[in-house]
Amino acid sequence: MMRKFLLLISCIALTGCADDQEDIQSWMAEQSAGMRGVVKPLPEIKVFSVVDYAGAALIEPFKASRIEPERKNGGGGLRPDPDRRREPLEAYPLESLRMVGILTQDNVSQALIQADKSLYRVKAGNYLGQDYGVITAVTDSSVELRELVEDVNGDWVERASSLQLQERQEAGK
Repeated sequence: MMRKFLLLISCIALTGCADDQEDIQSWMAEQSAGMRGVVKPLPEIKVFSVVDYAGAALIEPFKASRIEPERKNGGGGLRPDPDRRREPLEAYPLESLRMVGILTQDNVSQALIQADKSLYRVKAGNYLGQDYGVITAVTDSSVELRELVEDVNGDWVERASSLQLQERQEAGK
């Protein structure tokens, strides 16, 4: 009995799926008749003349060669010795060092250099300062030195500098 009932319901449901859909077709035609849209025509395409780029041979502003200067001497000439053992006074900037005295022994003059409350003895040939400064002469009133500094082109150039003997500073001042 249950089978017969299900069979009957299925038949009724299938009759609802008939081909008779003319009323829907006529309603759709009626509605779409007044809905015709108007599309504007495309604008006329303008023709542009081709212009060749004349700046291709010029320097490119975003290349590293524009930022980094060219090396003139190719790395030759003067340069500091990277394999040389560094001396203690090369850790200090030249401006922070003070010449506070001089010692002479066997015709060899040695200067007394103060750095951070420590006292060092130096002579001609010693290095001091952070710019690869080598002492060329020790006089009664100064220490003369030759520094190697890098210029704007990346070349190493010599610069003469000196440390002057500082007058004694008294405790009251």
